[in-house]
Parts: sequence; structure tokens; C-alpha cells
Amino acid sequence: MPNKLVPRLVIAAGALLVVAAGAALTLIGRPPQLLRVGAAYGAKIVCSNVFIAHRDAQDVLADDVQAPGHPLLKYLRVRVDRQNKTVHADFFGLLGQGLAVYRPGTGCAVVPDGDLAQASRYQYPPLRIWSASPNVPWPTGAMAETLPAIQAAVNDDKLAGPGMRGLVVIHRGRLVAQRYGDGFGVGVPLLGWSMTKTVTAALAGIGIADGSLAPGRTGCWADPADPRAQITLAQLMAMTSGLQFNEAYGDVSDVTRMLYLEPDMAAFAAAQPLAHTPGTVWQYASGSTVLLARIWQRAAVPTGSVSATGALALPHDQLFAPLGMSSAIIEADARGTLVGSSYMYATTQDWARFGQFLLQDGVWQGKRMLPPGFVAAMQAPVPASGGRYGQGLVWRQGPTTGPNADGPYGLPADTYWMQGHDGQSIAIVPSRQLVVVRLGLTPDALQYRPQALLAQVVQQVDAMPPPIAPAPRADQDDDEDEDDAPDASTAAASR
Repeated sequence: MPNKLVPRLVIAAGALLVVAAGAALTLIGRPPQLLRVGAAYGAKIVCSNVFIAHRDAQDVLADDVQAPGHPLLKYLRVRVDRQNKTVHADFFGLLGQGLAVYRPGTGCAVVPDGDLAQASRYQYPPLRIWSASPNVPWPTGAMAETLPAIQAAVNDDKLAGPGMRGLVVIHRGRLVAQRYGDGFGVGVPLLGWSMTKTVTAALAGIGIADGSLAPGRTGCWADPADPRAQITLAQLMAMTSGLQFNEAYGDVSDVTRMLYLEPDMAAFAAAQPLAHTPGTVWQYASGSTVLLARIWQRAAVPTGSVSATGALALPHDQLFAPLGMSSAIIEADARGTLVGSSYMYATTQDWARFGQFLLQDGVWQGKRMLPPGFVAAMQAPVPASGGRYGQGLVWRQGPTTGPNADGPYGLPADTYWMQGHDGQSIAIVPSRQLVVVRLGLTPDALQYRPQALLAQVVQQVDAMPPPIAPAPRADQDDDEDEDDAPDASTAAASR
């Protein structure tokens, strides 16, 4: 009996090995989508931070990807090819196969289909924007005019919050306080995540100002019989398109699939079915802002091609250069659509320039860039949101899980916010001429609330004596320093 049992055990063991090998090959060849999302996410974050922010790849992997992320990410490894400007990421050296590539002018893109040649097509040589001089006051330069009481609030670790990387306070058009996290400084571009959405709204506003777009524009779907073709530009900006979209993070959902598994994000968003009649239900959806970006890209050039230089360069040429935002970049996906939902990098001071631009009603250096009343319309509540969200991709309250986010802090009634994943925020308070930018890596689980910092800054501002004379606008030129700091919008090189 034992002699007969041994061959059977050997056969059974062999069969198990064959099955296990087959399962392993299947896992390698067709890994679960969650592993693909994780690998692509790691490749993308490392790529952007290496080639845009010039940070160390392993530091980015450990601090930005693994520490705050899904437990599986602990097993992720990355390889950076600086010559070809690519990043590969995988689990255990085998699974996931994440790939990202850097392109001049359009930053990094996930390449889920492996077609590097196609993804690399979408680039352009951006015009140079003069970097702000450290010897010239902000916003023409980068020099602070520090107010000690406000700087003391910024220096408070509890108010600044865990994981703070950049914090800037602008009052009456002057940089009056700033602080940076260890390893980060005034020149390091930081990811704004969903604060990018508000920039996307402003770019749509620029299109409305030049006549290439209109709030009531429809026809974003080719078939006029498609009920989605009735979705308007204004409804995309108000998050009331009615398109089905799952915004849940941490698993494979519509938003993570769009950002990490789809080479053409706008096509994926446009393929979603209608869940509600347009204009009737508010639903926060990153897909809507990717569609919005594709719309203003196509409107920017006569051919309607998102790959044309004019379409790719629109944010740089029409917004960042006039404002002197020399570090700012909105990244494009692997098919040339600028990811207007999520992927803008800029230094803390450059994010503050954009906040100041909104505070000044879309006017910079005496030039109106947004239509009259557009910024006010951005803040107008979307009724279907219960008053929490504005018509132009801004929040009417700060971060919270409840309905009354700002009430306990006694903030001014005209406060409105830009907000992004992991603790990014810009608070704009017109009645106090305040812009407060707070960037970092602060997961929601830490329950940090920037409202407490803003409340302290407002308190210090209210305690100040009134100015003797009106302060100069933040966008006025400083003639005395023109030789030291050229106008930030001056192009120093041509394409």
C-alpha cells in the first residue's frame, strides 16, 4: 500500500505545482486591477516628483506613495530611467507593471497601454517665465513683508497641521507670512490635486471672455440624439452633468480607473451613462472636469485638436505667464487631454498668485482676464449641493464631514475655498483681502481642519489698525525694481 501511495502523492504534488505555476503566470500576465492601479499610481507620483519637483525617487516612494497609502503599496518598487524620462513600478518585481513618462510642457502621464510613442507625442517647448526674484516683494518677486503676529500663527504646529509642506498668507496683496516643511522650500512645486478643478474653471472663463466658449454651450457629444449632448458647459462646472461617476478612492472605482487605467481619460468620462437629468442632481465627479478641459482645449485652436501646441499650451500662455506662475504646470494624459481634475503642480507662492487673481476678480496688472461677474458666479451656490458647492468648481465651506464646516470657527461669511486630496486648500476671504494657501500630505484620517488656522489669521488681521492709505494692488508693477526683476510674464525664449 505505501508503495502505491508514493506515486500518487508525487502525481498530486506535480499537479498542484502545475496549477500554482499556471495561477502565477495568470497573475503576472493579467494582474488584478487593484494592483494595476497601485503600480500606475506609484509610477505617476514618482515620475512627477522626480522630473517636475526634482525630488529623490526613493523618498517620494516612501513618503508620498507608501506611508499614507494602501497597505499593498509597501511592496511596490520603482525604477527611474532618467535618460528616457520614464518610471516603471511593480509589486515584487513582477506584478502591476505601472509605467509613466515625462514630456516637456505637459509633465508626466500614466501609460496603461504601454504605448510610449503615442503618449510622448503630447508635448511642447513652453515659453520661459522669469522666476520671481528673492529680492523683490511678492507677487512680482518672492520676498515676504512679514507681519509677526500672522507669522506666529503660521509657526504654530497645531494650526499648520501634520504633514504641512507649504503655507503662505497673502494680505492686501502682500506676502505677510510663509512656512515650509522639512525638505521643501519656496521653489518646490507641489501637487494641488482637486484644487486643479478651480484652475480649470478659470481657464473656461478665459474662453468665455474671448468668445470661444459660452456657459450654455452644448453638443459635447457627437450624436445630437444622445441625451448627454444636452449637458452644458455650466452644468459641467457646477457638477450637475447627471453623468454616472463613482468618486470613491482606495479601490478600483470610476475615478481611479480614469486616472490610472485609461490612456484617454476624457473618452472614458464621456462614455459614462446618464444617471440623472442634467442640472437636477449635484454629484462631485472628477470626470466632469476632465471633459471640461477637453472642451476648452478643443475650442482654443481652429482644428479642434487637443494635440495642437495652442491647445496644450493654453494654461501656460493664457494664465500662468500673465500671472508670473513660473513653476505651474497642468499635466496631460496619454492622449493629450490636460488633466483638469487633478494634476497641477506649482510652488506655494504660485498657488497664492492664482488665489490672489480670484480675489482681484480675475484682473491682473490692470488687465481683465475673466469676464465681469465671472468670479462672483463661481461662488454662487449650486442649489442641488445644499449650498456647499459653487457654480465654478469652488467650495463654499472648508473641509469637513458635516454640513456646517466653517460655523464653529466664526469665519467671515464671504469665505470660499479651493480644496484638494490629502490636505490641500486655499481659502479666499474678500472682506479681509486674505488668501491663505496650505499644502501638504495630510490624509483625511488625521482630521486636520485648516479653518482653525484661517480663524487665527482673520483674528490677527481684524486686530490691526486700519491702513493710512490704500495699499497698492498685488498686480501693480514696481518700476524701481524693473531691472532687477523683469515682468514675470515676459517670454525669454520662443518655441
